[in-house]
Amino acid sequence: HKIIIVDHLKDSDKWKNLCGLSFLDYIEKDDFIRDPERFLSGNVVQSVIHMGACSATTEKDVSFLIRNNFEYSKTLAKACAGRGIYFLYASSAATYGNGELGFSDSKDIDDYRPLNPYGFSKQIFDLWCKRNHLMDKVTGLKFFNVFGPNEYHKGSMRSVACKAYEQIKKEKSLKLFKSHRSDFAHGGQLRDFVYIKDALEIFYYIWINRFSGIWNVGTGKARSFEDLGKAIFNSMNISENIEYIDMPESIRNQYQYFTEGDMKKLENSGFPMDSIHSLEESIDDYVSNYLNHQEPFLGEL
Repeated sequence: HKIIIVDHLKDSDKWKNLCGLSFLDYIEKDDFIRDPERFLSGNVVQSVIHMGACSATTEKDVSFLIRNNFEYSKTLAKACAGRGIYFLYASSAATYGNGELGFSDSKDIDDYRPLNPYGFSKQIFDLWCKRNHLMDKVTGLKFFNVFGPNEYHKGSMRSVACKAYEQIKKEKSLKLFKSHRSDFAHGGQLRDFVYIKDALEIFYYIWINRFSGIWNVGTGKARSFEDLGKAIFNSMNISENIEYIDMPESIRNQYQYFTEGDMKKLENSGFPMDSIHSLEESIDDYVSNYLNHQEPFLGEL
């Protein structure tokens, strides 16, 4: 497939993710959105895969998130719908909020209440698609906690796996947040950690089948931060040394203690969920084949 990349590389190391890849052209995101019709005309583009967004769950500038995550996505979706171009975009598991209503991609999306502005920016785009009768023309992927090669440029938004590896390598110990709820032990907070290679298999399956609507991208098996830490220590062949520290008060009210993707819809569609790697297998591949190397970038997925 011939690929045109749209991004905003600026002064980060994101450019290294493109080294060794084969693509037709590169366009800066601001140049693209000024006149998307110009780039989408001519019946050449068959699908648009929109993964770009500010994914910082700590971002406080809601107006920025609206412009960057919501308005940009609306412009793209309208341009694609007008030309019959398949539009696949990144939603987020952050739209599910505290999980009281579950994590089902088959329920009415109106009911969910995100806990942070990032989740809100993703939720309102999902709702915009629904209210503009586009759900049968677009595909939204609700990614859970994705980790793996090529996330090194993301700063504080790198996965816990990536940050934990660096901390253990430097200090031979790992700091995890204490629990501030009696029903969760320290380090017992649970996440649906999904390896990027498995996330891409799910993505490709949905894309190649041209499914529409909302789809979860996860493992369906929540694991604790302590499990994650132990897997990293084991892969690094370092003795476990975990310290529990207080969670900053600034994030306590918007902290998710449990996420677990309901993967029944995907499994019922024919995807082999038993092909998804375990947390331990995924961590071992990430550490052994990427993080332990001087140049950990993965040139081809």
